[in-house]
Amino acid sequence: MRYKLHRILFLLIAVTLILNPAFFPVYGEEFDVDAKSAILMDASTGKILYEKNIHDKLPPASVTKIMTMLLAMEALETKKISLEDKVIISERASKMGGSQLYLEPNEEKTVEELMKGIALASANDGCVAIAEHVSGTEEMFVKRMNERAKELGMNDTQFMNTNGLPQDGHYTSAYDIAVMSKELLKYPKIHDWLTIWMSNIKVGLPNKRQTTIELVNTNKLIRTYPGAHGIKTGFTSEARYCLSASAVKNNLTLIAVILGSPTSDIRFAEAKKLLNYGFASFSAVPIVRKDEVIDELQVEKGKASTVKAVAKDHLNALVKKGEENSVEKEIILPKQIKAPFAAGEKIGEIIAKKDGQEIGRMDIITDVEVAPASLIDIFGKILNKVSKPTK
Repeated sequence: MRYKLHRILFLLIAVTLILNPAFFPVYGEEFDVDAKSAILMDASTGKILYEKNIHDKLPPASVTKIMTMLLAMEALETKKISLEDKVIISERASKMGGSQLYLEPNEEKTVEELMKGIALASANDGCVAIAEHVSGTEEMFVKRMNERAKELGMNDTQFMNTNGLPQDGHYTSAYDIAVMSKELLKYPKIHDWLTIWMSNIKVGLPNKRQTTIELVNTNKLIRTYPGAHGIKTGFTSEARYCLSASAVKNNLTLIAVILGSPTSDIRFAEAKKLLNYGFASFSAVPIVRKDEVIDELQVEKGKASTVKAVAKDHLNALVKKGEENSVEKEIILPKQIKAPFAAGEKIGEIIAKKDGQEIGRMDIITDVEVAPASLIDIFGKILNKVSKPTK
C-alpha cells in the first residue's frame, strides 16, 4: 500500500513539472547574451528574433550617432544640404573632446568629409558640426532628434546631445537603437562610409600646419564578419561597451544591438553570436523589389492612356529555414485608375502570406504624375481610334 502511495505521489510530481512552462526554455531564448540588454531584428520587417531587456533605458554612448547620421541622410535626401556643402567648424564643435577629428575653429570641411569622420572614427566634433549645419544650432538639432525618435516609435529614448558624451537624462534602449538603425540602413549612400575599414583625412587650417590623420573603423566586424555593413560602436565608463551591428546574407539583413557589455571583445563576440543564430535559423524570401513594375493600368480621363504600377519599396517575407516554399503573394490592384493623380500615389498593395496568414505587406504606387485630360486631349484620342485601320 505504501509503495502504491509513493508511486502515485511520484507521478503527480512528474505531471506537475511537465505542465509547468518554467521548466522549459522558450524557443529563441536557448542562449544568453553577456550584456545588460540585447536584440536581434530583421531589418526588412522589424520582426524581433531575439530579445533581452530590450526596453531598459540605458546610456548608449556613441551609438547615439546613428540618429545624427539618420537626420543628416534625411536632410541630404530632401536637398536641404548637399555632400559638397562647405561647413565652417565652430568653436563649440572643436572643443568636444573624446573621439574626434581634431578640427580647429574656422576650419572648413565638406559634409561628406564630416559624415565619413562620424561613421569611421566616431567623431564628436564632426557630429556637432553637422548638427549646426543642418539646424543652425546643436540645441535645435537635438530637438529634432527627439521629435524623429517619437515619429519612429522610439518611446524609450531621450537625447540630450548629438554624440553620446555622458549627460544626465541621455538614454535609449536596445529596441529603439534597432529601430533607428533599420531606418538608417534604407539609405544606400550611408553604406559607402559604414563599410570603409581605413581612410585618411587632412585636418587643420590651410594657413597653419595641416595634418593627415588615419581613420580606422571602430566596428571590427566590418573586417572580420562576412556580410557586415554597419553600424556603430560606443563606449563610456557608465554605458560600458555598446554596439549596433548589421550584416546581410542571401537577401536577409539583420541588426544586432548590444548594450552594456563588459569588454570590447565580448560585445563583438555576442553580436556575432546573434547574427549567426539569425542567419542559421531564418530566411528572407524576396517578394518584390523597390520600383519593380507590377502591372500597367489603363488611365481614365487622363492626358496619358496608361500608368505603371510599381512597388514602393523592397518586401521580403521572413520565415524559418525550410519554409521558403510555403510563401505566397497576393496582388490587390484596380483594373484602371482615374486621373488626376500624383507620382507615388498609392493604388494597391502586394501581400505576402504563409499558410493563409499575412506576414508582410507593401504599397503599390504610380510611377508618374498624370494630369486630367482636356477636351482637346479627349477629342484627339477619339480621332486616333477612329483613324486606325480596321483589320
